[in-house]
Amino acid sequence: MDVGKQLRQLRKEYGFSQRELAKQAGVTNGTISQIEKGHASPSVGSLKRILDCMGISLAAFFTQDIRPMGQVFYPHGELPDLGNDQIALRLVGAHRQDRKLSVLHEVYQPGADTGPERLSHEGEEAGVIVCGEIELTVGAETRVLGPGDAYYFESRIPHRFRNPGEVETVVVSANTPPSF
Repeated sequence: MDVGKQLRQLRKEYGFSQRELAKQAGVTNGTISQIEKGHASPSVGSLKRILDCMGISLAAFFTQDIRPMGQVFYPHGELPDLGNDQIALRLVGAHRQDRKLSVLHEVYQPGADTGPERLSHEGEEAGVIVCGEIELTVGAETRVLGPGDAYYFESRIPHRFRNPGEVETVVVSANTPPSF
């Protein structure tokens, strides 16, 4: 294993300059440079401090069990719409196979709802109303939420979303495990 080469690759992937990484790790810029060029071998302590800045353990580094970061930013036009003509459900990171949750940008047209049958699935969900209002029914409880209001509940409890207003409602939500 070429420690310097792998360290350089990780540093660049995480967007650190040598100077930034050195400062955060509490080592000199020259130390990072020498390690990356293969002119110096870091002590275990120094390497751990450097890797800690990127959230990587020594074990992961040496077993090369490091996943590439993958796509980080998702322009609005790249978010697939999983909804219908009344409800837009734009999923963030749809192509990521390792997703642990679904993050959605939801837009409900006036009068739109998720249907007469309530939804129910494993996991949890939460969201924040950005604009408009949403009527949320969870179990026997119903409430109309407005901008800045939020919700969080176990998804196995039957639930339904409805826009009772005359303007679009925008919600940013997340649920686990990924249901889309």
